[in-house]
Parts: sequence; structure tokens; C-alpha cells
Amino acid sequence: MMALAMQQATDMPTGIAVEALWLVGAVSLPILIVAALVGLIVAALQAATQIQDPTVAHLPRLIVVVVALAALGPWMAQEVARFAERCIIQAASVR
Repeated sequence: MMALAMQQATDMPTGIAVEALWLVGAVSLPILIVAALVGLIVAALQAATQIQDPTVAHLPRLIVVVVALAALGPWMAQEVARFAERCIIQAASVR
């Protein structure tokens, strides 16, 4: 019985770390995809029009990322809060 409890205690940090890595990916991926798509579209437009101003490259991406963060922020915060709650509950259940 004691060996099982020790095994669960050592597996818990590993499980939490794996879950945290998946959460980071799931939360950050939508923003990264939006930024990459806008960057690709702006780069194509710059190549087509031969406008090479750095402001034109960064400003649309910045605006779209801010809008995406504003739209997805509540979902992102909710997912992180759920993860934190699960971690606290698991930590409280360890003897």
C-alpha cells in the first residue's frame, strides 16, 4: 500500500508538468496562428506592392494579436484557472 502511495506521489509532479506543457501549447497556439497568418498575408502584399516599410510589417500583426488576445483572453484565463484549481486540489490531497 505504501509503495502505491509513493508511486502516485512521484507521478503527480510529472503529470502536472505534462498537463502544464499541453496547456501552454493550447492557450498560446491560437494567438501564434493568427500572428503567423497575418504576417504571411502582409508579407505577400509587401512583395506584390514592393513596399518595404517595417511599420507596415509589424503594425497589422500587432493590432490583430491585441484583438485576438482581447477576444480569447477570457477563455485563456479560464483554462489557466481550471488548471491551477486542479493543482491545488491535488496538492491538498497528498499526504
